[in-house]
Amino acid sequence: MSTFEKVVVIDGKGHLLGRLASIVAKQLLSGQKLVVVRCEELNIAGPFFRNKLRYHAHLRKRCLVNPAKGAFHFRAPSRIFYKALRGMIPHKTARGAAALARVKVFEGIPAPWDRYKRMVVPAALRVLRLKPGRKYTRVGRLSHEVGWKYQDVVAKLEEKRKTRGQAAFAVHAKKATKIAAAQAKDSKVVAVKKELSALGF
Repeated sequence: MSTFEKVVVIDGKGHLLGRLASIVAKQLLSGQKLVVVRCEELNIAGPFFRNKLRYHAHLRKRCLVNPAKGAFHFRAPSRIFYKALRGMIPHKTARGAAALARVKVFEGIPAPWDRYKRMVVPAALRVLRLKPGRKYTRVGRLSHEVGWKYQDVVAKLEEKRKTRGQAAFAVHAKKATKIAAAQAKDSKVVAVKKELSALGF
């Protein structure tokens, strides 16, 4: 991202959690506003069982005198990503706090972000960064097995969103076909197209 956009929406599906977090952290510190959606579809390198053991080791880290004082172990995929991201930003300084305020993280794709164009980050995509055949873990599955209660709710909402999206796309495609047919009949448009094709466009 060479120049600032008003807000960039990143689709988390198929990205490696740590790599995506590091790129997002850099962009936030430089002043870009970001929204990361579908955090439940993020991936972590390594087999599921190893990552589950690692998370359970993380759960054991607590204040022995009063566990309510911390550490706090988030179960939701969006919060797991947020915690990884926070560790890459100097969040106790004013600059770091301002950077963290520029990011929003979600499971699924809630409104109004479902109407925005979604981007991917090639440098963090699992298919490009992880050797084929290597095992990986879906963050949604890991979260579900350590106490996240909303996997089914998010799946149901995602199904509804996809159905709505398909219906909207069908309407848009119908309009586009109608416009193309009207342009094909318009003699002015046909003449301009003929000139452009002669010039190699």
